[in-house]
Amino acid sequence: MTDWITRTFWQYTARLILRNRIFILLVLAGVTVFMATQWKHMRFTFTEANLLPDDHPVNVSYNEFLDVFGEEGNLIVIAVKDSTLFTPDNFNAWNKLSKQLQAKPEVSLVVSTDNLKKLVKNTEKQEFELQPLSEGKVATQAEVDSIKNELFERLPFYESLLFNKESGTIRTAVYLDKEIVNTAVRKDFIFNDFIPVIEDFEKQTGIDLRVSGMPYIRTLNAQNIIDEIGTFIAAALLVTSLIFFFFFRSFRATLISMIVVMIGVMWAFGTLGLLKYEITVLTALIPPLIIVIGIPNCIFLINKYQQEFNKHGNQAKSLQRVISKVGNATLMTNMTTAAGFATFIITNSKLLTEFGIVASLNIIFIFILSLLIIPIIYSYMSIPKTKHLKHLNKRWISGFVGWMENTVRNHRIAVFIVSLFALIASIIGIYQIRISGSLIEDMPQGAAFFDDIRFFEEEFDGIMPVEIMIDTRRRNGVMKPSTLKRMDDVEEVIRETPELSDPISVTNLVKYSKQAFYNGNPAYYQLPNSQENTFILSYAKKSEGNANLLSSFVDSTGQIARITTFMKDIGTDKMEEIEADLDKKIRKALPEDRYDVTVTGKALVFMKGTKYLVKNLVMSLSLAIVLISLFMAYMFRSFKMIIVSLVPNLLPLIITAGVMGYLGIPIKPSTILVFSIAFGISVDDTIHFLAKYRQELAANHWHIRKSVYNALRETGVSMFYTSIVLFFGFSVFMISNFGGTKALGGLVSMTLLFAMLANLILLPSLLLALERNIANKKVLKKPYIDVLAEDEEEEQPEK
Repeated sequence: MTDWITRTFWQYTARLILRNRIFILLVLAGVTVFMATQWKHMRFTFTEANLLPDDHPVNVSYNEFLDVFGEEGNLIVIAVKDSTLFTPDNFNAWNKLSKQLQAKPEVSLVVSTDNLKKLVKNTEKQEFELQPLSEGKVATQAEVDSIKNELFERLPFYESLLFNKESGTIRTAVYLDKEIVNTAVRKDFIFNDFIPVIEDFEKQTGIDLRVSGMPYIRTLNAQNIIDEIGTFIAAALLVTSLIFFFFFRSFRATLISMIVVMIGVMWAFGTLGLLKYEITVLTALIPPLIIVIGIPNCIFLINKYQQEFNKHGNQAKSLQRVISKVGNATLMTNMTTAAGFATFIITNSKLLTEFGIVASLNIIFIFILSLLIIPIIYSYMSIPKTKHLKHLNKRWISGFVGWMENTVRNHRIAVFIVSLFALIASIIGIYQIRISGSLIEDMPQGAAFFDDIRFFEEEFDGIMPVEIMIDTRRRNGVMKPSTLKRMDDVEEVIRETPELSDPISVTNLVKYSKQAFYNGNPAYYQLPNSQENTFILSYAKKSEGNANLLSSFVDSTGQIARITTFMKDIGTDKMEEIEADLDKKIRKALPEDRYDVTVTGKALVFMKGTKYLVKNLVMSLSLAIVLISLFMAYMFRSFKMIIVSLVPNLLPLIITAGVMGYLGIPIKPSTILVFSIAFGISVDDTIHFLAKYRQELAANHWHIRKSVYNALRETGVSMFYTSIVLFFGFSVFMISNFGGTKALGGLVSMTLLFAMLANLILLPSLLLALERNIANKKVLKKPYIDVLAEDEEEEQPEK
């Protein structure tokens, strides 16, 4: 009964499509125009990917820090490691650079040698004053040397912030207006104002400037994402069209397929605009993904049309059968692929949820477009010529199918041994996989700004901020000597950690106050003792501008302080060790019964997000396996068939995980996607093969061997075609500058290649080896859904 309903539905759908061709084309044109109008709503991301849900405790703590101290990622640093800077002309140009930047409305503060202030004691007024380090332009080398000497030898307050005493590297700190850091204004400032000023300085002086800081990195990284979208789309179109033409040797078939997928790309961009989602490093992959996934639909439909026409030469019947026979199979395979992407929705990560929604929707859209456009366009075209059908009888394809059949027929034991060996070796490899929570690991390693990141790691111990927020639970509690001493103990722990930079906090300012009290002697750059504290704080309280200096380190009530340090790009495991050790020592220095301490910052939020994501993506992959297993159960009504069908699809995933372990490719947000994507796509081949196998069993009176070989010959060519397109299509992502995207493309391509071999060799071998257990009418009952329509004469559509 279900079989009759399914067959009737698709026959009716075929007639509906072919009788209403003009109307359908007009509707598709209208929807495409509407989708194009939504492009204006597309937005490019201006923040880092937040992998955690908004209500996650780590996110809550970070947002609490932002509420107290504002955006922490607003610092851009410019550095020079070149002794020629300390000549009058170049030093004046360096100071002029900071003036030019300070004049920009997007910049709130520049700290450089040009405007550097030193704290000086005024004995008469009994207060501290801020005096400039230099007085305008320098005229002689002696003036430059004097400024350099005072900075490097007498101002330890600025060490690590503005200079590296050992290497002689000097830098300028540029603080952007916190209100524009996460907006499009930041991008305009970086490209239209900041970079031109930097380039002018380099051209004028011949000195190479190093630039870094989260706003700068994020802007250039986002621009790389935008630039790669067009490259991916062009490369995907080129690769898939060349492969398609190589298989079909038909310009018109290739052109029709390109039209279908290009409309699919337009709809993908339209969906992003319609839902007002940001274009991130993941959603940027969707348009080329639609091309790669859409072409196999075109292959199945066009191949079936040509096969049918080759049988009986009736174009109308061929077009109807394309829809009624292949439509159901193509729907089922697209649904499983969409399910693989849709499982990302359950991760509670905004980044992945949006990716899953848009990708799964557009996979269904590309199926609808393929099913409607291809038969309709062919109905207006002349019948296929002999040259269009030559590919159906290619010798090398027949040779490939013959090799597979021979392997399954005569070398099944070898197939099982190789599969078992691959499984064992892969399990060993899996134990070597590490998890990466690096903010910059996936950034373009060939880009100049990536080299600058490494430079700042070497010179200043990192650029990724880590914040420690200390709540003393009492107003003005921060400035109590006991609190300052405890904070200094925490900072000493940070100084002893090689992966962290020297900390910056209110204690630095208090130490500097003591140095100023003792007439600038750097030997007194330390916390005052209890006797000194009274005198020094009395000076500090009366000092003009002291509140401004404190505002960066202490909140307006004097109750909450921050300690800022910067972290190198290290692995997740090492980062967790440092965090655990730091947390233990912080609790000892700042007891929980007296202080509320929060360790946060961009680096830690991203690390926690990666760990959270790995856990949730394992759940999403498990859900994908369960969903697709239930789908197979509904189709084939056989538990044993579910187990058999899962083996050739899970083995490639395990092999890929093993390869990742051996090659040192870490588990991270980009590479963890591989498994759900590849599983959702590779199971399509299993569905096609088992559906044909079930059909052949019924046609051949349950003759198992004959049915397996017939199914292999019938489906082998199409499975090979689509797998090759998918392999090379996903390989396109390997041209990316982003390590994660590159790894995603390579790993999915490799997994799908393994999956093709597993479905064409291991699956038939299993069916033959287990024929007595699974190939009988009790196990292989009539399916609820007949994926492939039976070969029977169908009513011709009216023209």
